[in-house]
Amino acid sequence: MVWLMCLLIAWGAAALSCLRLCLAAARAAHPGTASSRRPGPVAYDLSLYETAFLAGGPERVADLALVSMHLRHGLLLAHTGWATVVDPQGRDDVERTVIRAIGPEGQSRIEPVRAAAASAEPVRALADRLVAAGLAVPHALRGATAAALGEVKRAAVLIVVLALASVLLPGRSLSPGGPAIVWFALPLVLAVGCLLIVRIENHPYSPWASPAGQEWLDSLRAPAPGRGAHRHLLAAVAVRGLRAVQDPLLRAALTGRRPGRPGHAL
Repeated sequence: MVWLMCLLIAWGAAALSCLRLCLAAARAAHPGTASSRRPGPVAYDLSLYETAFLAGGPERVADLALVSMHLRHGLLLAHTGWATVVDPQGRDDVERTVIRAIGPEGQSRIEPVRAAAASAEPVRALADRLVAAGLAVPHALRGATAAALGEVKRAAVLIVVLALASVLLPGRSLSPGGPAIVWFALPLVLAVGCLLIVRIENHPYSPWASPAGQEWLDSLRAPAPGRGAHRHLLAAVAVRGLRAVQDPLLRAALTGRRPGRPGHAL
């Protein structure tokens, strides 16, 4: 019967995708390094860049560099979305990467600068140090988890399509216990339930931090320590992202939305 064949396919897709997601999530939670298995707090204070990576990944590191350079007037971030170099001397490798990304003309759109800085070698090296210390999830494991999550979502869509097909296609039949479409609710509940569990378990945790790295983030009852006149804002940006920026013009420059325009939380 058509509906039974569709049901078997639906169950197979739901079971295999959910199993793959569970295995990927378990591997990401236990990367297997000695540092990640060692209990206790982080043995040293992380820099703001390292904290930013654990909390928000490479893009957060780039945002932190842009905000830091703007606050000390090394870079001008206009609310129109353009970045202009004021001081061509960066204080660290990430800032020098930002300056190089802007280019020799000294002016560029902010979004490509952010993307270039986030994917540059200094940020990759920072990520490698955190992975080696057991504080960050390796890229391969994080990518496997994201791929498995996408597979469960596709399985849920496939189940809905198969359920409709079992009802609409010629040769359909009713099951002994009622309409065939009712039987598809079980694999759909499995897939959707798995997605909900992953969402609940991961929120508000960072997908970039390992359990040891998440312990460090959880220990920051106040914003992480920083240096300079704007240390509290920079620490807040590292931990919370661009939603910590209160200046409407600077916020507009970094988010691409004009001051006063409604938008979703960052």
